[in-house]
Amino acid sequence: MTPAEILEFSKRGADFLRAKGVAPRAALVLGSGLGGSIPDLTDTVEVAYTDVPGFPKPTVVGHSGKLLFGTFKGKKGPLPVAVMQGRFHHYEGHPMGQITLPVRVLANLGVKTLVLTSAVGSMDKKLPPGSVCVVSDHINFMGANPLRGCHTPGFGGMFPDLSGTYTPALRKLALAEAKRLKLPAREGVYVACHGPSYETPAEIRAYSKLGGSIVGMSVVPEAIVARQCGLDLLVLSWISNMAAGIIKETLTHHDVLALGQRMAGRLKGLATGILERL
Repeated sequence: MTPAEILEFSKRGADFLRAKGVAPRAALVLGSGLGGSIPDLTDTVEVAYTDVPGFPKPTVVGHSGKLLFGTFKGKKGPLPVAVMQGRFHHYEGHPMGQITLPVRVLANLGVKTLVLTSAVGSMDKKLPPGSVCVVSDHINFMGANPLRGCHTPGFGGMFPDLSGTYTPALRKLALAEAKRLKLPAREGVYVACHGPSYETPAEIRAYSKLGGSIVGMSVVPEAIVARQCGLDLLVLSWISNMAAGIIKETLTHHDVLALGQRMAGRLKGLATGILERL
């Protein structure tokens, strides 16, 4: 996609969804195996990704490829919410501009707060499987940036400052809510890799020495575009496994999905508590 095409699809996608009578102010993107984490919504509208102009079809097991819109009954009143059930990945062969198109569509639709979730491996023994990392920063080892060669008037600044990408107030809220729910959680740095192969033990040792806490194959492109769009951003990464070399176990996507299904209820509680306070 050219920058002009991405801009056009971001507008067409928003117009297509707006015509269905939806106007979300917050959006939640569900990662691998987390389909059961959807907060309770009323007056729901469901849209297949393939119906939205410019959206590709997800090919990864555990990403159902549906947009769900509805009203969340929060403590501060009704909150219109969009839930993305699955995401697109660079390793599927999609260009960076296309995997981040949903963020631009949601921003054009009126979303102000974006919550991303993902499954990750941990390089920190203080973040064991079953715990949650509230992302405070990232290191991009994907070898690509969604803003590279992809700028046109209407996107926002070409050179966004990423130092405040992960909104401090939302991180504080997430940690407090996790503590209330007795869900193990702490802040950490997300290392983004291209994939789809898992990392080698040597790579994990290097990333850890650079200050990384967790490692995954998504989130960062979306986070960069969210920053350019001026969105408040929270990233909740659940730990599916210890990274390669930390423990002597073979990593499989099946195991990631299985733990995600077991974690879904707890993450639903965390997402619900956060939405209640927006």
